[in-house]
Amino acid sequence: MFLDTVLTRNPALVDAATALHASGAVPPDTYVLDADAVEANAALLAAEAERLGLSLWFVAKQFGRNPALVRVVARHIPRFAAIDPDEARTLHAAGAGAGNLGHLVQIPRRALPEMLAWRPEAVTVFDLANARAVSEAAGRLGLVQDVFVRIEAAAGSGHPGQEGGVPPAALDGFAAAVERLPSVRIAGVTAFPCVVCDPDTGRPASADGFGRALDAREVLTARGHQGLGLSAPGATSVATLPLLARLGATHGEPGHALTGTTPLHAADPHRPERPAYVYVTEVAHTLADGRPALFGGGFYARGGVRAALLPRTGLRLRVCDAPAEYIDYYRLLDPPAPGSGGVEVGDTAVLAFRTQIFVTRSTVAVVAGLTEGKPRLTGLYDARGRALGGAAS
Repeated sequence: MFLDTVLTRNPALVDAATALHASGAVPPDTYVLDADAVEANAALLAAEAERLGLSLWFVAKQFGRNPALVRVVARHIPRFAAIDPDEARTLHAAGAGAGNLGHLVQIPRRALPEMLAWRPEAVTVFDLANARAVSEAAGRLGLVQDVFVRIEAAAGSGHPGQEGGVPPAALDGFAAAVERLPSVRIAGVTAFPCVVCDPDTGRPASADGFGRALDAREVLTARGHQGLGLSAPGATSVATLPLLARLGATHGEPGHALTGTTPLHAADPHRPERPAYVYVTEVAHTLADGRPALFGGGFYARGGVRAALLPRTGLRLRVCDAPAEYIDYYRLLDPPAPGSGGVEVGDTAVLAFRTQIFVTRSTVAVVAGLTEGKPRLTGLYDARGRALGGAAS
């Protein structure tokens, strides 16, 4: 999906990943991330948001909640939107500020005292029971916590496994109940997704969720809630921030833009953000029909993976489709053409596709110095951001 983009915009990363794997410094099933590119992307996003009067909360699940990268992002975007409690703890420990908690996964009520003590800017609530739990925990801490109301997606427009939120028809009654809670304040609304990209062209457009969030803000404003925020996550990037500002959002939540891997970047390699990761693995064996098998562990069902580069010979081979029942032990490639140089066990393979590193079992290698032409491996981590083998955290 992104192989042409990364070869066009960041070929030094491909070279560095190939060298690290060939030397044994990184194992197969490793994402190699360019810290310089991540920081440059964060700076671009922060500058454009400031120009447009928008605030940003960054999202880190895509790059494995990696603390080294969290720190470089936080130099430019200080606060995060954590998708679940594990992520919130990892990002908080790395020194980033809590922006929006509960934005995809509600905070378990037993974790609320710990996380509200961090004084997050907002806590997203999906229903009245969660709003009550936040109020009770905040009250015990002597706080009044700002909450964002998650609006339920229209049928067929959300993502499986991400269901929840206040139905628009029930918002008035929900708000009336929350207004009686002593230790929360309705401060904004959100929905997901608010922006989507055309799968063929990558062109961004507002989604149904954006309209629902705007309507919900009007309902709440009519009830006397002033200055309400509207966070509009989904494909947040330099290209989509003007759309957010024009339609009335106050917050964006960049994730894939930090690594230059939104659908826009697959369609157009010259988007401002530079691609910042590749996946490196190796040939494990070859089937009798000639198809090479790569070690897996980092493939993602919605990743759009298409091709693998084998740097030893320069071969580019199509990645075979995987059925729904697939288990990520290996991933097959098309057989090489006769006379192309062939494939050997142990050959390095470099791929670039859309991922969610936190749901893989991959290693994450962070590389710095590519901008100066002096790449150095600064640490190895697991897919949840924990340092491996004495790597710096």
